[in-house]
Amino acid sequence: MSATPASPASSDSPDSSGAFVPGPGGSVVVFLEPDAGPAGTAAGSGSGVRLRVADPRLPALLVTDQGATRGDGVFETMSAVASAGGPAGVVHGAAAEGLTSHRVRKEASHLARLASSAEALEIPLPPTDAWRRAAAAGLAAFARGMPGADAVVKLVATRGPEGAPGGGHYVRGAADVGSDGELAETTAPGPQVPAQLTGTYWVLVSPVSEGMAAARERGLKVLLLDRGFDSGASERAPWLLMGTKSLSYAVNMAALRFASSQGADDVIFTSSDGKVLEGPTSTVLMARRVPQADGTHGVELVTPLRSSGILAGTSQGTIFAAAAQAGWALGYGPLEPADLFDADAVWLVSSVRLVAPVTHLDGEELPQDADLTEQLNAFLAEDLAPGDHGPNGAG
Repeated sequence: MSATPASPASSDSPDSSGAFVPGPGGSVVVFLEPDAGPAGTAAGSGSGVRLRVADPRLPALLVTDQGATRGDGVFETMSAVASAGGPAGVVHGAAAEGLTSHRVRKEASHLARLASSAEALEIPLPPTDAWRRAAAAGLAAFARGMPGADAVVKLVATRGPEGAPGGGHYVRGAADVGSDGELAETTAPGPQVPAQLTGTYWVLVSPVSEGMAAARERGLKVLLLDRGFDSGASERAPWLLMGTKSLSYAVNMAALRFASSQGADDVIFTSSDGKVLEGPTSTVLMARRVPQADGTHGVELVTPLRSSGILAGTSQGTIFAAAAQAGWALGYGPLEPADLFDADAVWLVSSVRLVAPVTHLDGEELPQDADLTEQLNAFLAEDLAPGDHGPNGAG
């Protein structure tokens, strides 16, 4: 017996242009699709990719899509802050109509990491500008339905359905789309179309979960869990895709469920040789207050060693950039669990939950430093370019 798709709720309706507008608490999706139409027409964008704004509750994904059947894809999750009359880069369409615009935090870092992950998986991407336009279109629709609300912006790229041209698999050596989204050269007349875009691409814009803010305010009880690999595994076995943000998140979610069953909120993974790695959805930061010659105390901010196979944190990169300007000492591990227990404060940081203090580790209460937590959130809000501390840095 086939299921009948649910109809959009009465609170969801198209605007005067016919575009989908979500109701209170709703979401909106924008699909990025190959486009061969001429620029300036209804079908053409001139960039080789057209955007389609839609209701995310309606059927859209083929059951053979390898993102669903194999977790074969990549994603990024960004935070968008509502702000009336924001700076360049906000959703200009919404602002033009007098609605609340949004500032996407760390957008360049997220797009760079999306490209890096896609390159590791050999999944071609639409051009970077197309992702920016898709996020702006989704946020414009979101702002019409929920003016003044912050949003979560999720970018997803899958390898596409089995049976797509090339079997849905990217073939090395064929007409290529680089990780920077450059179009392949062609001698055919008319606008260039991205070659090999056999994947499925979308941007989902949703409200921020109330639980995220609550966890940030109360702090986190965290368990240390063995990931099952030593800290050199990523260099020996790059096919494990450690350090990429792929859709294969089943292990991460299983770890969080286990933590919940033990009365904890989150997890910090360790390697089998005893090194601190990362959280399932976050980056680890720790701080030490260091006595100075003049009798004051400086701050040393440390995160785990990236070469141990962890994801380069966009929030960590932005915080480090601001902390460097403030004169803080910075370090990239390697860290062991004892370092966390001895620290003056420990946090899990991520783009949506922001800076969340760790209050307990394996049941042991950790020191809290409200002033440092406030300062780290202020550093994050500065939204500085991470430079060497970003996804392509050497830390």
